[in-house]
Amino acid sequence: MMKEISKILLDIEAVSLSPSEPFTWASGIKSPIYCDNRLTLSYPEERRVVENGLTKLIEDNYPEVEYIMGTATAGIPHAALIAENLKLPMGFVRSSNKDHGKQNKIEGKIIKGAKVVVIEDLISTGGSSIEAAKALEEAGFEVLAIVAIFSYNLESAKENFKDKYELKTLTNFEELAEVAAENGIIKEEDILKLNKWRQNPKDESWIK
Repeated sequence: MMKEISKILLDIEAVSLSPSEPFTWASGIKSPIYCDNRLTLSYPEERRVVENGLTKLIEDNYPEVEYIMGTATAGIPHAALIAENLKLPMGFVRSSNKDHGKQNKIEGKIIKGAKVVVIEDLISTGGSSIEAAKALEEAGFEVLAIVAIFSYNLESAKENFKDKYELKTLTNFEELAEVAAENGIIKEEDILKLNKWRQNPKDESWIK
């Protein structure tokens, strides 16, 4: 499944690799990889594989789940599709409270004690996903895990999730790099650059 999802993400260019001409993230970090999993929504067949994969991941690991919550905004459509597959209630968590009306941060019925899986499209440092999970717990939900399509597997994310929340992803940085090399998208030696970047994205020595 990891290889199949990795190939899909590469084929539709939801994930792009460019070790020789790095991308610049909004944070200013130079990166050999750029991910936009929103593109999966534009490809019906590929979308079906991704959503069925996420659904099975949840069914296999969290059969007791009672509620699906997406993170705003990228996790919302995936959460809706998964909730439909599982025939479960769905809601989403905003990055901050609305500035009008009831000033909700959580959209959807609050069911205290309900067992929730949080859906995210991408894990970088994991900060926003963890904040969403905390907001749900403060509202009375029981967070079983955070589930995502792809993770960069950054060391900072591993540290952030440690002893806090369980994380499951359909695929990850290492798997995708391997598939990219197998399909001639990058060279074997590029994997060394990618792995050096992953260990510390702020260290730009990998570029040289």
